[in-house]
This record gives sequence, structure tokens and C-alpha cells, in this order.
Amino acid sequence: MKKITLYLTALISFTVSFAIKADCFLVKENDKVIKQDGDCKSRYAPCSTFKIVLSLMGYDDGFLIDETHPKLPFKKGYDDYLEVWKQPHTPKDWMKNSCLWYSRLITKELGYEKFHNYVTKFNYGNQDTSGDKGKNNGLTNAWLSSSLEISPEEQIAFLQKLAADQLPVSLKAQEMTKNIMFIEDFADGWKLYAKTGSGNRLNEDRTIKLKDCQIGWFIGWLQKDNRKVFFVHFIEDKEHHDSYASFRSREAAKEKLKGLISKELK
Repeated sequence: MKKITLYLTALISFTVSFAIKADCFLVKENDKVIKQDGDCKSRYAPCSTFKIVLSLMGYDDGFLIDETHPKLPFKKGYDDYLEVWKQPHTPKDWMKNSCLWYSRLITKELGYEKFHNYVTKFNYGNQDTSGDKGKNNGLTNAWLSSSLEISPEEQIAFLQKLAADQLPVSLKAQEMTKNIMFIEDFADGWKLYAKTGSGNRLNEDRTIKLKDCQIGWFIGWLQKDNRKVFFVHFIEDKEHHDSYASFRSREAAKEKLKGLISKELK
């Protein structure tokens, strides 16, 4: 009976994650669109997918050294609403745990001018790093359901440049960023490089954060031999959910990608 219960629980979880309808699901290999569902042109806050960009900045400027340095201690007063954040973090830990206080230490080390210049050089989304209106908090908040926005199509274009070492930062910055983005050995010999992102939805005129509704990103690429297949899975909640939208988006995307691997990516 216990085995049956566990099986049914896993089956239900699989069915729910696979059934999630994405507001955008976009998959590309080179210039070929393998899959496109929904609106992939509208812009949204990057949320924690912006850690990819922050990693490039941090390594290029020299604040970040390698996958395990600097290892920075957690201090009282840092963002701590996830228990896993209340411990020292390396760059690899930071990316894995999506640790906000580590991100903010990077941007504060850079200063606003460098931070803004990197975003501009990258031609990243709308390039608006001003932050919440009237709060002068762009250095620490611009990417968090605030002024900075990017579309799924733009996310993929940025990832393609990163994977090809074509961004205007050092080769080391791009290599280190790719290293800490590695998630797991995936289906059929593919490797998964990706990042989640979750935050509050904004109202229609983009001025108010809707506390009960989230957005959820899962972006990255699959790599096997010389092939790289890029993807974005984005959801925008229409009602309250107890779980993080980024986690729901990630699990749904992984199941959909497995389906593509078994059919289109042979």
C-alpha cells in the first residue's frame, strides 16, 4: 500500500507539472524555433534569472574569483526569509540557492555607475536600472519586480551570446558563469544549465506589485556534444499559490524538455 501511495503521489506531481500551461515556452537551437507557445515578446522582471547577469559583472570586475571564492558569511540584517540563506555562501552556493543578500553585495561593490553600464553594454531588456519609482533603489532592486524588464525572446538571445562567449566581458567571466549555472546531467546524455526566477506580478501599468500573484521563470540551455538547445519557460499566476512560481515553472519545463528530447531532439 505504501508503495502504491508513493507511486500515485509521484504520478500526480508529474501530471500537474507537465500540465502547467506556460505564458511562454520557447525552445531554440541556433536560429531554428523548435517549440513556441504563448506570448514570448512581452517583457517582465527578470527576478533571480538576473543572477546570470550579476555573475558576469562580478567575475569581470574581480569581486568574484572562482566557483568557491569569495565565501562570504551571513550577517544579521541580511535578507533571510529563506532558511538556506542563513549561512556562508560561495558563488556556486549563491547561484544554487538564489541568495539575495549575496547579489546585493555584488552590486554594492560595483556601485551604480558600473552596474548600469554593464546592463547597457549587454543591451539587456529595457535597460532601466532606476528601481522602484521615487525610491532610488535601482542598485539593489531594479531586477526585482521593478524597473528592469526583459522578454523571453531577449532572454534566449542573451543566453546564446553567453554560451558562445560573445558578451562584452572577459572570457573568464563567461566561463565561470556557465560553470556555476550547471544544474545536472539530464535525460539522454544532455547536460542542463539553467536558472530559476520568481517575483511578484505587476499590475497593468507596471506601478503596483500584486502580493498574491507571482511570475516564474526557468531559463537556460541543454548541451550535448556540440549541440546547445536554449529554452525559456515563463508563467504568470492569475491567482494565489502557496508554492514559488519559479519552482513550478522549473518542474513543468523539465518535463516538457524531456518530452522534446524523446521526439524533436534526436
